[in-house]
Amino acid sequence: MIYLVRHGLDDESYIGGHSNVDLTEIGIKQVENTGIWLKENNIKVSKIYTSDIKRAVATSNIIGKILNLDIIKISELRELDKGLLTGLKKEVAMNKYPEYIKVNRIDVKYPNGESMLDLYKRMKLLLKNIDKYNNSLLVTHRGVINMIYVLLNGDELTMDKEKYGVEHASVHELNLEKRKIRRIK
Repeated sequence: MIYLVRHGLDDESYIGGHSNVDLTEIGIKQVENTGIWLKENNIKVSKIYTSDIKRAVATSNIIGKILNLDIIKISELRELDKGLLTGLKKEVAMNKYPEYIKVNRIDVKYPNGESMLDLYKRMKLLLKNIDKYNNSLLVTHRGVINMIYVLLNGDELTMDKEKYGVEHASVHELNLEKRKIRRIK
């Protein structure tokens, strides 16, 4: 089994992607609750791999302390790169790049960044070697987890962020044998 956790709540007044926005107090509490839940439900993992983006690393550090595990940062688990919009206040981005705020096509690239289709291709490559993460916890982002759902379910790639219920600090179980993923917390 592989377990995936979305990072806790960060300051959502900024554009995410590869931004250095940290967890909020609510986000820290969400992650602590998830770490305790993992421990109380005897979820067995031997390693924690995390996206190297600040909010994911902070999430991993909290869960790592609770589970008494070190973390390993890897760039493969990064969120969609929103290029020049990364880390901008949403109101600034709306004025400067209005055409990118409500992108509704999977092939539209953010300036100096990626498209949803690019993220899909990255996650397709990750899934080819996913077995190396067996018995691990992967701390990552909604876009990454959504893409794994899309790929394993054979669903059509859309811009729907809400489809799979990948909420802050939620836990998803990836059964390697059955190549199935489901939310468990």
